[in-house]
Amino acid sequence: MTSIDRGAARSLTVRPLAADEHAWVRDLFVERWGGVVSVSRGVAHDTTALPTFVAHLDGRPAGVATYRLDGRECELVTLDSLNEGVGVGTALVDAVARAAREAGAVRLWLITTNDNLRALRFYQRYGFDLVAVHRDAVARSRALKPSIPEIGLDGIPLRHELELELPLPRPAGGAHPGA
Repeated sequence: MTSIDRGAARSLTVRPLAADEHAWVRDLFVERWGGVVSVSRGVAHDTTALPTFVAHLDGRPAGVATYRLDGRECELVTLDSLNEGVGVGTALVDAVARAAREAGAVRLWLITTNDNLRALRFYQRYGFDLVAVHRDAVARSRALKPSIPEIGLDGIPLRHELELELPLPRPAGGAHPGA
């Protein structure tokens, strides 16, 4: 468990999903993602079956991150912060990056869509780099998840997947655990 003190009145903790939080996480995914399925690069993910970290702010659920390890890579599949601007998203990405490094991953990557300007700002400020634009990929994703809307955030047509990555450097003083 990671704990961050954000001043006298605010305490932020991040830990793996607890058994009694499954229903809350499922409801959050239905509310925010239109269901528990998330699609990236033509793959449908059941987010309730993925490793999950939950952030708590002052003892209350404040965010969720799900991820998928695949050899030396880790995909950040979902990231949701219920309290923006107080470090919830950063703490969740930190936890995923740490888990990925410990599992031997050398790359953390994610997909967002062309309409998600807030996410692009957040991830680039965190240190992720835009490495690919998958043109018209959202149309293909709709075949797997028909509930994906035609128009996204801020009235922007939802068409492209944007791939961002964060290299996960080897620990100082030795070989990477996955090497």
